[in-house]
Parts: sequence; C-alpha cells; structure tokens
Amino acid sequence: MATIRDLKKTINYELSGVIEECYVWQLENADKAEKAEKIIDAAIESFDMLIARVNEKKVENKKVHLQSVVKDLNKSTGSLMKKLVKL
Repeated sequence: MATIRDLKKTINYELSGVIEECYVWQLENADKAEKAEKIIDAAIESFDMLIARVNEKKVENKKVHLQSVVKDLNKSTGSLMKKLVKL
C-alpha cells in the first residue's frame, strides 16, 4: 500500500462491493432476503474492525501492521463472497 489513505479507500471499495453484491442477490431472491442481511452485517463489522486497526497509532512496526491489515481484508472479503455464493 502506498498510503494509509489508499488502504482505507481499498477497504471501503472491497467491502462495499460485497455489500452491493448482497443487495443484488436480495433483489433477485426477495423471499430469502434476510439471509443476505447476515453477510451485510458481517461486512460492516469487518469494515469497522479494519478501519480501527488502520487508525491505531501505537504499533511497533507500522509496515508489518498494515500488511497484516491487507491480509485480513483479503481473507475477510474472500470468506464473505464464499458465503454469498453458497446462498
């Protein structure tokens, strides 16, 4: 990541993409819309957690810390999309 600002934008972009896919799925499957709500809630929780981690000031090694945030973002996004596909 080049900057913290770019990382925050990436987190927002990735997780809002998951939420958008959930909304599309809800439109196509109106009778089972509540199932996608759980994924949306998990995406919002993940967003909050990742942004809080990015904003942490007292970290020993900033570069390693931000790399772990990126790794967790990829893991979170992947697992949420797998859950959506299973619906």
